Amino acid sequence: MAEQWSAKNPYMTSITENYILNGEGSRKETRHIVFDLGDSGLDYKVGDALGVIAENPPHIVDELIEVQGWDRDQTVTTHKGERTLYDALKKDFEVHMANKKFVKSLASKVVSTGMNISMAFVSRQRNDDAWNASDDDARPTGLKASVPSNDPAAQVEAINADVKAVEDYLWTRDYVDIMREFEVKYTIEEFMELADKLKPRLYSIASSHDAHPGFVELTVGIVRFEYNGRARGGLCTQFMADEINTSGAPIGVFMSPTKSFVLPEDKDIDIIMVGPGTGIAPFRAFMEQRVHDGGKGRNWLFFGDQSASTEFYYKDTIEGWVDEGHLYKFTTAWSRDQEEKIYVQHRLKEHGKEVWEWFENGAYFYICGDKQYMAKDVHRALIDIAIEHGGMSEADATHFIEKTMMREQKRYLRDVY
Repeated sequence: MAEQWSAKNPYMTSITENYILNGEGSRKETRHIVFDLGDSGLDYKVGDALGVIAENPPHIVDELIEVQGWDRDQTVTTHKGERTLYDALKKDFEVHMANKKFVKSLASKVVSTGMNISMAFVSRQRNDDAWNASDDDARPTGLKASVPSNDPAAQVEAINADVKAVEDYLWTRDYVDIMREFEVKYTIEEFMELADKLKPRLYSIASSHDAHPGFVELTVGIVRFEYNGRARGGLCTQFMADEINTSGAPIGVFMSPTKSFVLPEDKDIDIIMVGPGTGIAPFRAFMEQRVHDGGKGRNWLFFGDQSASTEFYYKDTIEGWVDEGHLYKFTTAWSRDQEEKIYVQHRLKEHGKEVWEWFENGAYFYICGDKQYMAKDVHRALIDIAIEHGGMSEADATHFIEKTMMREQKRYLRDVY
């Protein structure tokens, strides 16, 4: 029965729990969200992901219809069938963020005034903490882009002349912003041809099915920000947190099994887990499974975020694992709790001698979280540990980490996004 559920045919369920994990005063909003698997027959193993079918925020759909002067009740036909325009824009297309095809289409819509323009973009800035949004569409407020609009046609030409210029322009603008900026109108058919189809979002599962039979649980960073005086954010995170919440309203889900991000078959093998921020999700599942299975393998968890007072997710559970001896070692990296910024890669190197001993003893190494910065820094830390404590050259250390552990032995496994 479970095989029938997929991205195209999701199991319609409800959210039974949806609560904030952060302490008072946190700059983040991280939630624990629980889905009822009901009579779906769906099963999962730790390391798998849950696919969630989201819808666009109602206010974005309303603004889009208003700025274009469309009839929300008009019947249209999309790849999902016949429905009202409102439902099509809410459920079938990614309308909360614009795409490159749309920006290119502006060339046929704007008229030149013959005036010269200049371009002024401010480059993106990295948040000094690994940004742990769980959505692929989230946008930080740190970037601002300003393009004088003296000559719309020349402006569009300049934006489209460079790939990075298009990316920077899109970083802070959605369809409504662009339509207002250039005062352009599209037919419904034109827009649906340009807009991307709405895609499901995948989230690392934060529970063991053995520990929570009939349910699947997530750890989700809710992304919210404001730009041009309008509320924005992650499509699926806001849908789960706000529109569905625990209202009982239906939400579609399906399982996305992993083939590689799995626990060792031998339950007596040691594991090291590195999961800052929402990267803790699969390791909560791993620990629940390891406790359930009762093996002799030692478990070492590296976790961190901005502050222990506001981002210590699952604190009572983790401390319980430590007290009961299930978690052999628990190492934290709170970046804002002291003057010097401390991250998980720093803690790994501080414990480099013991990490290397675990590697020599056959331990598996897992990492989950930010792909762009954190994962790269942790990877570099492992190479440095192999050099310092394994007595290897740069080349040999790189070969050991990237080929021996990752590819040949498959005991360095990553779930990064």
